[in-house]
Amino acid sequence: MFPQLARFTDLGLLLMRLMVGLVFVTSGYSHVKDPAARAKDIGMSKSFTIFLGISEVTGGLGVAFGVLTQLAAFGLIVIMLGAILKKIFAWHIGFWGEKGSGWHYDLIFVLMNLVIAFTDGGAFVLIR
Repeated sequence: MFPQLARFTDLGLLLMRLMVGLVFVTSGYSHVKDPAARAKDIGMSKSFTIFLGISEVTGGLGVAFGVLTQLAAFGLIVIMLGAILKKIFAWHIGFWGEKGSGWHYDLIFVLMNLVIAFTDGGAFVLIR
């Protein structure tokens, strides 16, 4: 319907990458900043919470800046699939959850990272 918008595809991918990066970097930072409290919240060990936080920060930075974008996106997908499994099987949270805390949010980030991986992040990347 609007073929002229196709010229903004790379800009759209950049904006999506920046948003995904922002979410994962801030989430990962909360894991690393206070790993004991965060580990208790998510029901994981302190050492795994630190590993998860570092993984989220590095994956988020990779996606945002376009450094090994596909690898970073696939790493973030693995993290989100883990979160979905935890919500479904350990916490018994439904798709919508209560007060918007369901795994629909995590699934959106899986799909956003798939788009990033399938397009290799678009034209505005630093290192392929």
